[in-house]
Amino acid sequence: MYGNDRKKLLILLILDVLQRNSDESHHLTQQEILRLLEAEYGIVCDRRSVKANVLDLIDMGYDINMDDGYYLASREFEDAELRMLIDSVLFSRHISLTQGRRLIEKLEKQSNKYFKAKVSHVRALPDLNRTENKQVLIVLDTLNDAIDQGKKVRFMYNSYGTDFKLHPRREEKYLVNPYQMVANNGRYYLIGNVDKYDDLNHYRIDRITDIEMTNLPVKPMKEVEGLENGLNLPKHMAEHIYMFCGDSVSVTMKATSGMMDDLIDWFGKDFHIIEKNKENGEITISLKCNYNAMFYWALQYGAYVEILAPDELRKELAETIADMNKKYNGK
Repeated sequence: MYGNDRKKLLILLILDVLQRNSDESHHLTQQEILRLLEAEYGIVCDRRSVKANVLDLIDMGYDINMDDGYYLASREFEDAELRMLIDSVLFSRHISLTQGRRLIEKLEKQSNKYFKAKVSHVRALPDLNRTENKQVLIVLDTLNDAIDQGKKVRFMYNSYGTDFKLHPRREEKYLVNPYQMVANNGRYYLIGNVDKYDDLNHYRIDRITDIEMTNLPVKPMKEVEGLENGLNLPKHMAEHIYMFCGDSVSVTMKATSGMMDDLIDWFGKDFHIIEKNKENGEITISLKCNYNAMFYWALQYGAYVEILAPDELRKELAETIADMNKKYNGK
């Protein structure tokens, strides 16, 4: 029989057995629970102890079904939720290969032993263009603390050289007011401000190294242009689709009604249809977007959209398209 110290742990060990070995498709009899307790923990007890402890777990709020054998009917994370989280790690370029595998192993342990077979595609992480920056999780943790405590951060900001390695952009560290971290297009970004400027900057978190939180208080958001009333994150992300810095401009463009899925994917629903042409299916829309982001977006979707305003953007696109035409046609 188990001693007093092990007896105190019995309720936790029974819960662990149920968490790892049961679900709606896999029920455990009292005898199977007793066998697992002895085989895995060296604990011998009787059926009455199993039932009493399971009833205590139910009283504590655990969803354990006892109708036809014992099984844990619900968990903190459903398998579908874990699958989504694992896929997010799997295809995140800002997480290194080693970190990705470690995170996935931790997520898999949130379900039972049968879950791993359902996500067999994670056995080999895909060969994506993953970051080589092994400090990413340290950076995320430091930024989270700095944002929470309202402190400035110092860090080296890097770019890739022709040797395919990260190199500092300058010798001295950046001193930044951190306001928010966001994920966009498979990358993590820091939204922040440098004291001598009155606008926002975006920093790729996988390009940040040697970060430290300072004791300097962060600049209040109300002192940053456009943040007088705080950061409206959905609006900010819709206007900065490629995370370029700078002001947003009013844009008018023509598209087709068949472009609605793409328009909503990129800009959300924060744009206005100001004209519909039923004959050819064209729509004219207006929205606010970062100038540089709209420039590259218009090139990407050039076969399907036409920028009408602002004139400066339309002219710059025309000149760029003409230059591209010369390159590819040899004229």
